[in-house]
Amino acid sequence: MIDNSVIKLQGVDVYQQKQLVLTNVNLHIDKGEFVFLIGQTGSGKSSLLKIIYGDLHITNGEGYVAGFDLKKLVGKNIPFLRRKLGIVFQDFQLLTDRTVEQNLHFVLKATGWKDKKLISERILDVLEKVGLRSKIKKMPHELSGGEQQRVVIARALLNDPELILADEPTGNLDPNTSEEIVMLLRQISQSGTAVLMASHDYHIIRTFPSRIIKCEDGIVHEDATIG
Repeated sequence: MIDNSVIKLQGVDVYQQKQLVLTNVNLHIDKGEFVFLIGQTGSGKSSLLKIIYGDLHITNGEGYVAGFDLKKLVGKNIPFLRRKLGIVFQDFQLLTDRTVEQNLHFVLKATGWKDKKLISERILDVLEKVGLRSKIKKMPHELSGGEQQRVVIARALLNDPELILADEPTGNLDPNTSEEIVMLLRQISQSGTAVLMASHDYHIIRTFPSRIIKCEDGIVHEDATIG
C-alpha cells in the first residue's frame, strides 16, 4: 500500500460474540488526521476500536491498519501491530505503585527496549512533549487527573506510533482540563501521528471542529455532523 492511509477498512462487518454490530464498514483515516468517533452507548464504537487494534478479527471485507493486513493478522503478530498504535484510556490505567518514570520504563522494557541510555532519553522526550518533565519522579496519586492523562498520552507516544486511539480520554476530566488534553492530541496529530478520539462530549467536538465518524443503527458514517 503506497498511500497515506493509516486506517483503511472496506466492506468490513464487525461481530461481537457472533452478533453483527456494524455492517459494511468503510473507513479511511490518513496520516496526521485528527478525527472524532461518536455514537450512543452500544452503537459499536468500542467494537470498531477493537477491530483497529486487533482485539476482534475481521472475517469479510478488507482492513489495513499501520500497514498490517487485519485479515491475515494472527496472534503472534498482534503485539507488532500494537507497537504502531498508542492507546489512551478514560481511566488512565497507570501502575499506581510506580513513579511516572517507572510507568514509562515498564512499557519500553515490555516492548523490547534494552539500552538504558536510550530508554532514559525516550522517557524525557515524551514527557517534554506533554509538558510533564518536572513530574518524572512523582507517583500517580500525586498528580491531578489532567496530569495523569498527560502521562497516559506520553505512554502512548513511547514507540512513536502512527496512530493514537483515544477512548473517551476526557471522560473523567473537568471542562478546562478536557480542552487542554484535546489541544495536546491535536498538536500530536499535526506532527504526523493520526488521532482517532471517541467522545460523547459535544462541547469539545464543537470547540475543536474536525472530521466526525458516527456509529448509528449498525452503520458507520464517515463524514457525519452533530446537531
